[in-house]
Amino acid sequence: MKKMLSLALAGVMALSLMACSAQNGGDSSENTSSPSSSQSSEETPESVTITSLNANKEAAELEVPYDPQRIAILDMASLDILDALGVGDRVVGTASTSLEYLQDYINDDIANLGTIKEADLEAVMACEPDVIFIGGRLASSYDALSEIAPVVYLATDTELGVVESVRQNATTIASMFGLEDKVDELMADFDARITALSEFAAGKTAIVGLVTSGSYNVLGNDGRCSMIGREIGFENIGVDANIDTSTHGNEASFEFIVEKAPDYIFVMDRDAAIGTDGAKLAQEIMENELVMGTDAYQNGNIVYLAHPAVWYTAEGGISALDIMLQDLESELLG
Repeated sequence: MKKMLSLALAGVMALSLMACSAQNGGDSSENTSSPSSSQSSEETPESVTITSLNANKEAAELEVPYDPQRIAILDMASLDILDALGVGDRVVGTASTSLEYLQDYINDDIANLGTIKEADLEAVMACEPDVIFIGGRLASSYDALSEIAPVVYLATDTELGVVESVRQNATTIASMFGLEDKVDELMADFDARITALSEFAAGKTAIVGLVTSGSYNVLGNDGRCSMIGREIGFENIGVDANIDTSTHGNEASFEFIVEKAPDYIFVMDRDAAIGTDGAKLAQEIMENELVMGTDAYQNGNIVYLAHPAVWYTAEGGISALDIMLQDLESELLG
């Protein structure tokens, strides 16, 4: 059986070499003797080394094919960046998503690879990718996916900040295609928009949280929505700095909100983000007698993030960052 498999692989490799030779305009002997072909092969690498996360969520060097032609996507932020860079036509398979700005990738011509939380390994293998992109929800599948193709695992770093994380991740992905020059153009106006929001937020307090299963969970500056406190600069008084809130936050009573008396309350509707059947809207849950008695409510300073699915599932993308800033600008800067 092994011998037959080896012969089959040898045959595939031979056919691949013949195909590559044909695409280069001649047989191997002609290509070897051509100075222009020799120069081209020296200028265009077969692979590049990038820095990505590994199965332990640690930064590590990873060798990936240069200018990959077949891309499998299991992370919406990475798909967002690839789309912005203009190489979305390389995507041969993607996780399902409800995000409107990525619906061009949900069709019969692109394989369904499962979800951003659970990959269909057989479907990933069947689409024969040159490279696979994942996010944090699939870290436990890193090793299994690596058996198929190199796995690029990128994430936002709350210490670094969302904007700078997007910039660095976009640069990493762009380097795989020789498109680094496009990143500055794509990121051009984000810093100025952050500055404008920061000027508004100066000296103001806030509680930031998500609504899920009928409760309000407060978030710190260590995970989702961290941009509000860390980069834009609202003083986040909802949690102690040492408490881990990076996943789904920590449940808080509405009495707690009254006691803290923030200037602003930011609300991300997790149930709406993930399409929970039968869930109440965040506004129905938040606008109870206690919260409606706060200055934040009385002053019209409860901010419902208009695109919760973007904040919850796609935070590290370029279009996502634009939408997230729009959500804040429309409510705060009018």
